Amino acid sequence: MNAIDTIVAISTPPGRGGIGIVRLSGSEARTIAEELVELRMPLEHARAKLAWVLDDGVRIDEAVVTYFAAPNSYTSDELVEIAAHGSPVVLELLVRRALAYGARIAEPGEFTERAFLSGRMDLTQAEAVRDLIEAKTLAQARLAASQMSGALSHRVQPVKRALMDLIAMLEAGIDFAEDDIDVAAEEEIARRIGDLVPSLEALAKSYAGGSVLHDGLTLAIVGRPNAGKSSLFNQLAERERAIVTATPGTTRDLVTERIAIEGIPIELVDTAGVREALEEVEKLGIERTHEALADASLVLIVLDATAELNEDERRLIAAVEDRAAIIVRNKCDLFDASTPQQTIPGPLTVIQTSALTGHGLPELRAAILKLATGGAAIEPGALTTLRHRQAVEQTLVALRKAAEANTMRIPHEMLLLDLYAALERIDELTGHTSNDTILNLIFSSFCIGK
Repeated sequence: MNAIDTIVAISTPPGRGGIGIVRLSGSEARTIAEELVELRMPLEHARAKLAWVLDDGVRIDEAVVTYFAAPNSYTSDELVEIAAHGSPVVLELLVRRALAYGARIAEPGEFTERAFLSGRMDLTQAEAVRDLIEAKTLAQARLAASQMSGALSHRVQPVKRALMDLIAMLEAGIDFAEDDIDVAAEEEIARRIGDLVPSLEALAKSYAGGSVLHDGLTLAIVGRPNAGKSSLFNQLAERERAIVTATPGTTRDLVTERIAIEGIPIELVDTAGVREALEEVEKLGIERTHEALADASLVLIVLDATAELNEDERRLIAAVEDRAAIIVRNKCDLFDASTPQQTIPGPLTVIQTSALTGHGLPELRAAILKLATGGAAIEPGALTTLRHRQAVEQTLVALRKAAEANTMRIPHEMLLLDLYAALERIDELTGHTSNDTILNLIFSSFCIGK
């Protein structure tokens, strides 16, 4: 990609709206923009100017044009944004005319990629731009905003600086050994490597909560027919999404709804009741229940607290003993002296609820949140993607190899190979040593115009 190419794209979502924005960036961005519109006043850096959009010299729309001079723009290149009315016809006209004047259509994420390549942001900040655009909850937006401000980079920088200091010390000892510069003792090297590990291990652990907030999870609600699964589903969804009747087996297919608990996106899945089915349709529904159970990140097994456990329920409980699951004893509002005492096998958390009255719902939401995050708070600068986690884990692997080499008194030239490998892995996190394959994978997932 030629960094001085002028690129153009519509930066607002497809469709009609009050405002639509066409963005240009590159060495000819200002020149081309001045051909597309009739400005009422000359362009100035970071100042919005009124203009007419022209078609063969005829005014067809009024627009606001904002010019950002290089290097003080989002991309560090010349950048112009033309905010017209959100008519697809007008926006497409502006793009077509910009192409005629020498611009080219921007690739997905190319504006942000230019910002990264120019050094205005590192790779974690660039990824956060995409995450902010795609955020479905306020908590996701907050996390993305903290990453855009460099929260993750700030956590990594002290480790990187300490690692570079250690490398520099060992390199000096090798390069200037003849000048009687002391080579670090084994104990000093071990201490310095050891000091790096706790911060990286804490960062690696942050992935558990960060990835859940970033990606969300699926929660399957399973149990016998008429245990109150659909009623509980509606309570968690806070609307009448699933059909509820007194007739067992009403739910024949999967019903889904997206909710958020403390900002964590959760896809609820209401399933067909598990029993020995007689009808073909119900059999298919129960098969899908087992598929949803296998695919879910979390499982709620809903029991009818007024009835004894049956074999289907015992099998369900046994099947999720080693998974993230909660037992929900529903219909607790119907307890009386004749209610059978259920014995719940296994170590799973048990919550008493009433889907009719809402009793126990706050406790259930809290239990779901704790299970989803492992009980850990989601902190600014948490790892959110598998790429992040792999970079940190590979850094730790390289440091442990270096520590082992130091213990075995392997020459420092060889020890440095592991330390440089650790530095490369940690640099992959922020993008300083990322290869083109990684960059293409990341920026291709952006929308065009960003």
